[in-house]
Amino acid sequence: MKKIISTISAILVTLAFSSPITSVANSAEFFTIGTGGPTGVYFQTGNAICKMLHKSAISAEHGRKKGTAKGYRCTAPSTGGSNYNIGQIKDGEFQFGVAQSDWQFHAVNGSSKWEGKQFSNLRAVFSVHNEPFQIWASKKSKIKDFKGLKGKTVNIGNPGSGQRGTMEELMKAMGADMSMFKATTELTSSEQVKALCDGKIDAFGYSVGFPNGAMEQAATCKAKASPINLTGAPVQGLIDGADYYAKAVIPSGTYSNQKKDATTFGVKATVVTSADVSEELVYLVTKAVMENFDDFRAQHPAFGPLEKKNMIADGLSAPLHPGAIKYYKEAGLM
Repeated sequence: MKKIISTISAILVTLAFSSPITSVANSAEFFTIGTGGPTGVYFQTGNAICKMLHKSAISAEHGRKKGTAKGYRCTAPSTGGSNYNIGQIKDGEFQFGVAQSDWQFHAVNGSSKWEGKQFSNLRAVFSVHNEPFQIWASKKSKIKDFKGLKGKTVNIGNPGSGQRGTMEELMKAMGADMSMFKATTELTSSEQVKALCDGKIDAFGYSVGFPNGAMEQAATCKAKASPINLTGAPVQGLIDGADYYAKAVIPSGTYSNQKKDATTFGVKATVVTSADVSEELVYLVTKAVMENFDDFRAQHPAFGPLEKKNMIADGLSAPLHPGAIKYYKEAGLM
């Protein structure tokens, strides 16, 4: 099996077990958590999970102190995002991935971009932070709402990313197509802020938890960017038509120069896997996060509001993996 290992992002952890394990994809020692761009919260989510696994691996209960016959190594590389991660899980290249709740829904149900490619074996592990869909525009562009994007140069996101998919869903709801813009780009989340700051684009769309360091950079560079409001009947129609969408507000003062609340809609970030991944591995991933919960929440401000009971229910369209269910029942969460 092809292994995707980033020297920048990989966090290697050895998990010890007292009994032989049914491995992922025939005894692979490495397993991969697909994330997102290196400046986004998905990247930090995957690496936070690996960190919790490492913490469990060296504990007296799970780890090297008890001795081990076999171990797993966890890597959380930067990737193209939600749909890319789900596709890699479907192909057996990744064992876990972070994905927007809307694309989890579409993949398991074979709708939207997943029509004709249904991934019925997709399984949920838990949800994580809220992710408002945000359109950030430079001050010079004078863009105040979606209509203001007409005739502008806009980054719509790289193919395979959740941000690209959600941007296209919003455009469809708004009755818009690519001809609305002067030009479009397909930059990744890690490229778009620099392009905005350099004046190469006027705006970009992004699904991301807040606060986010890259967005603060967009707010403080010469673009003096800020998130615009995404409201009105078309947006409300998206919210009313799908359980995975909800109204979201980015409070004023979240970012430098942000003087007003930005009202929009959003999704949940979720951690997903495949029914083909072993029950024992999913159990241990789940347990590592839940039993190091305070430490996990401290890894990023977006994780601060998390509550265990909500993480096993909110934003999950795919069935829970049996390994996750096993832990939740043991912990009294189900």
